[in-house]
Amino acid sequence: MSVKSLAAQSDVLSLFSAPWCSSLERSLHWVAGFRPTTIFHLVYTESSIRFESHLVNILLGKRTGDLGELSSSQLSQVSELQCETVKDENEISEELSQWQDGLVTVEWDSLCGGGGGGVEGRLRRLSEVVEKADNLRMGTLRRVVELLTAQQAVEFLTALAELQTGIRAWGLSLDRESRGV
Repeated sequence: MSVKSLAAQSDVLSLFSAPWCSSLERSLHWVAGFRPTTIFHLVYTESSIRFESHLVNILLGKRTGDLGELSSSQLSQVSELQCETVKDENEISEELSQWQDGLVTVEWDSLCGGGGGGVEGRLRRLSEVVEKADNLRMGTLRRVVELLTAQQAVEFLTALAELQTGIRAWGLSLDRESRGV
């Protein structure tokens, strides 16, 4: 069980408010983390950038083996995985929506003297939704990395880390500006 899963069991709501994140980071979150389909946007973007930068060399038959040289098989597998991931994301989003809709019933029961016993069950259910989303995030990441060569995987993971650190730095800067610091 991951650290995040343990945190979700003890205080799932803090994962959604994410006080350790910048406002920008929180605005980009989907079920207490990044949207798994972001992975595909990054693969396609990095592949296109690298392909364009090496176009002359590729036309001359010089190969680099980098992310710009994804094979047709790799592109097909990435596309199939993207379709699966979109379907799974939609199912998890629907579960979250149902959880949110169910809060009205729990609150109404509490107000009508039915007790608040349903709240703990609802929070447990929310932590299960977060765990599903985390499993999808990690599973998608793992499967994409497995489709890539070692060099491509390093380039992809480096780009992912740069994206995360860039968003964090930009978000912290925006937060400082909004506080007038």
